[in-house]
Amino acid sequence: MSKHARQAQLKMIPIAAIEVLNPRERNQRIFDDIVGNIKQIGLKKPITVTSRPNADGEIRYLLVCGEGRMKAFKSLGETEIPAMVIDVDDDDAFIMSLAENIARRQCRTLELLGGVQRLRDQGYDKKAIAEKTGLSVEYIHGILQLLEHGEDRLLIAVESGKIPLNVALDIFGAGNDDKVVQLALQEAYESGHLRGKQLINARRLIAKRQTLGKSMRKRIKVKSTAEVTSASLIRSYQREVERQKLIVKKSDFTQQRLMFVIGALRSLLTNENFTTLLRAEKLDTLPTFLAERVWPTGHAA
Repeated sequence: MSKHARQAQLKMIPIAAIEVLNPRERNQRIFDDIVGNIKQIGLKKPITVTSRPNADGEIRYLLVCGEGRMKAFKSLGETEIPAMVIDVDDDDAFIMSLAENIARRQCRTLELLGGVQRLRDQGYDKKAIAEKTGLSVEYIHGILQLLEHGEDRLLIAVESGKIPLNVALDIFGAGNDDKVVQLALQEAYESGHLRGKQLINARRLIAKRQTLGKSMRKRIKVKSTAEVTSASLIRSYQREVERQKLIVKKSDFTQQRLMFVIGALRSLLTNENFTTLLRAEKLDTLPTFLAERVWPTGHAA
């Protein structure tokens, strides 16, 4: 039996006296299911809290786990809820709450990873955070690196499994240099770290990151009442020029790929055995766009 289990006390506590340490948003359907279950059969598992006295002597409680159950209880009109009261300090309470969220993997990614950053800010090193959260030191190191630079899109992609962490770090390290980014993707593909859908996800992510920015946090738009000046016009023009340059780069890259495909097809179609096989499988036609470039006459001789 753990130390916390030995010290835990089960009691009814007022919901109004509970403070949520690590709040997170929930899917409304899932929350409705929780409410329905509690309404039908009652609360099967008490929430977990730790008590804290106020300056005026009143007891407050920090919620360690069970936010969904507590909110469901409150929505049903209850003012008190069964709770296991444990004796832990603020840091341990927060870590226990964060660990539960990591285990459930249902909290929003930025909230979860923000908790990792908070532990670092509280003085825990990477090894200590890894031990307390059950994640590897390498993973924590990479996540903190992305967090420090506001790489929200990369963080969400990593946590949702769309791309591996090492690929996200390579993309981050490449900065805004499109050639370096493409080289990183190529190396990831050749090494087997990116295959199939993950490669497609990575390309989409890079495109969004280049056009929409690396952060996904809500930004407050401040309306400017300043008049348009020559300097602001120049800045707008320069931004548009950079955008057009990026489009040209992408176009050139696509053109190079197309030329490679055309060259490869021309080479393959000179092989009589290969063309015989294509005819046997009824695959001896090409889209008009390719056929006109592979064969001067637009069709096979």
